Amino acid sequence: MERSTGAGSGEDPGRVTLRPAGELDISTVGTLEAALTDALARPSLREIVVDLAEVRFLDSSGVRVLVLAATAARERDAVLRVTDPQPVVARVLQITAVGPLLGLADPLRADGPTWRRLT
Repeated sequence: MERSTGAGSGEDPGRVTLRPAGELDISTVGTLEAALTDALARPSLREIVVDLAEVRFLDSSGVRVLVLAATAARERDAVLRVTDPQPVVARVLQITAVGPLLGLADPLRADGPTWRRLT
């Protein structure tokens, strides 16, 4: 997994970017969990960005780790957000209703509610 800590010239030191690749499932999610734990321990942390562009599969254990890390970030006055999910990964985040918690726009609410009141 590629990590960027914002320690370079011109980068935000309070931002950590993680770029997992492949599958995030019960057998591989430990690497992401460890990276998120390390990021959350940074005293200057303001934002964690998890770039999902190279993730081709996400199961419930991956969703769990992301949600727990987002909650822990909020407790530290920081933000965790995911970016660029593959369509199948975006679908998992949508059907589990955690996309908005992780900083993704809710496609069902983009044009307003998808329901209507029956009279």
